[in-house]
Amino acid sequence: MKNVWAIYRKEMGHYFVSPIAYVFIGIFIFVGAYFFNAILSFMIRQQLQAQMEGMQYGMMQNIDVPSQVMRSFFGLLSTLVLFFTPILTMGVYSEERKRGTMELLMTSPITEGNIVLGKFLASFSLFALMLVPTLAYMFFMYVHSDPMPPLRVMAAGYGGLLLLGASLTALGTFISSLTENQIIAAVLTFAAFLLLWVLDIGQNASGAVATVLGYLGVIKHYDDFTRGMVDTSSLVYYGSFIFLFVFLTVRSVDSMRWRRA
Repeated sequence: MKNVWAIYRKEMGHYFVSPIAYVFIGIFIFVGAYFFNAILSFMIRQQLQAQMEGMQYGMMQNIDVPSQVMRSFFGLLSTLVLFFTPILTMGVYSEERKRGTMELLMTSPITEGNIVLGKFLASFSLFALMLVPTLAYMFFMYVHSDPMPPLRVMAAGYGGLLLLGASLTALGTFISSLTENQIIAAVLTFAAFLLLWVLDIGQNASGAVATVLGYLGVIKHYDDFTRGMVDTSSLVYYGSFIFLFVFLTVRSVDSMRWRRA
């Protein structure tokens, strides 16, 4: 674990010594705040309109604004992850290979597993830090809501978002280990993410194909969390996804050592 910690500290230092992390998190906060405000304003207008129509026809209509806002906002965050994660992971290995510093790691007594795990945890930590400011939006809505929204929905939503982010981070770091060009790594990662998103469309097919594509789609499992549901099959899916691509990254890094031997 000492070697993993050393790699982790090195990567986190690289993020925060340069303006990368600050710019990355700042843009995410700005975009998230803008859309949260837009979603909240839209839902409040819908509620007022429903109440006016209810008064006109003698029927009271209420919309669960906090729950609708949370579901919509978590859905938005999953879309933002699609665009931000390739930028986050594109240089994890490709930049090291381009600068030639990967050779130093390969000749050190640190194992491939230590390198991969340390880099993955650092990238995932930056992703998690990126989400922390969004808690302020939720806290604001929670305090000013009557009745207050259930905390379990909020907790499940963030849990699902962390699992989704960890899965896509594992996939992105694997793709970054395959090339020296950061742009190519970002484009390939984005294309892979889009493919995983498109798999959810395959649920409209019939029979076994729909079942398989429905299970492989990352958004289907994430949607369960946004509704406050924690399904064991979703936990197994994300855990297997993360393990698979971390393992493939270890094999990819190991192949670098053999090519240099």
